[in-house]
Amino acid sequence: MAEMKTAIGLMSGTSMDGIDIALVRTDGRDTVERGPAQGIAYDAKFRTRLKQALEDATSITRRDQRPGTLAAVENELTLRHADAVRNFLNENNLQPADIDVIGFHGQTVLHRPDAALTVQLGDGALLAHETGIAVVHDMRANDMVHGGQGAPLIPVYHAALAAGLPAHLHSKRPVVFVNIGGISNLTFVGTDGRIVAYDSGPGNTLIDQWVEAHAGIPYDQGGMIASEGRVLADLADRYLSNPFFTGTRRRSLDRNDFSPPTGGDASLEDGARTLAYVTAAAILKSSGHLPERAGIYVVCGGGRLNRIIMRDLAELAFADEATVIAAEEAGLNGDAMEAEAWGYLAVRSVEGLPLTFPGTTGVTEPVTGGVLNTPGGATRSNPD
Repeated sequence: MAEMKTAIGLMSGTSMDGIDIALVRTDGRDTVERGPAQGIAYDAKFRTRLKQALEDATSITRRDQRPGTLAAVENELTLRHADAVRNFLNENNLQPADIDVIGFHGQTVLHRPDAALTVQLGDGALLAHETGIAVVHDMRANDMVHGGQGAPLIPVYHAALAAGLPAHLHSKRPVVFVNIGGISNLTFVGTDGRIVAYDSGPGNTLIDQWVEAHAGIPYDQGGMIASEGRVLADLADRYLSNPFFTGTRRRSLDRNDFSPPTGGDASLEDGARTLAYVTAAAILKSSGHLPERAGIYVVCGGGRLNRIIMRDLAELAFADEATVIAAEEAGLNGDAMEAEAWGYLAVRSVEGLPLTFPGTTGVTEPVTGGVLNTPGGATRSNPD
């Protein structure tokens, strides 16, 4: 039996709203014990700096470049993650010695899979030094070296969770995990354990950009704004007719691959309502590329808290004889799942186990990845 390790996972997603932190104990295989988790919001000033970092990153041609504000933002981002770890340990009566490894995602500022270029801000060596805990970061790059899209990485964790789902959720049809973050993605777990995963389309990012531009708030809490609007069919079709949904090759998305509507396209409420529908419809449209029809969709990520998205998703899935539930209804934590996954992936990385597979990222063969940094300053990239 493989040794159990205690890991902390750190996630700062495409929504750029803060740091999710979670603790897991795992063997990096099918055994997962989920521990405490919390979210730490970024202040408005730092979110503005991250947005500037996205603009500065557009000029990057090599992964090691940090033009404009990027070097300073990377340093601050890393120190904020270190503070988050220290606070998390303190609140849960833990010491650095109790943690075997930290899985550090960092902040994606550029993701161009067709150019084999992905950049996540985050200094793994600095985080290891600040926390006194070994850190695995930069887990996407090796996948791209081997022909993959660099995303999604979480499916292998979804498969581990699927193995432990309550019996009443198992059916003769597969489970599909749906993560609705800035970008939405699907993980198909077949009844035979087969894993297929890919990005399914825009998640919260379009809605967030729309309401921030037109209402001055960062997101549509609970779908309240959308609930006052109506779906504009022409606007929805403009998104859902994108070649992304009909192409034969699944590819990973950057948050800039879909742009929000212009001010003249809709009222605030109709825009939010239409984009909520687009988020749900994109998931079902992309599910058509799965090897089998889903029996149940388990939804995690911030989008599950938007009741309009969830209602649309449930209605569309019902027409396909499938059920939609939030992660909590399966005994999981929909806010912490990505952070948990990053801790789980860090353990797999340390063990040299594959992080990505041909059916998840399009990589040529299952590969591991990540760079391990120790508090003493040693760094190594994990072998292929």
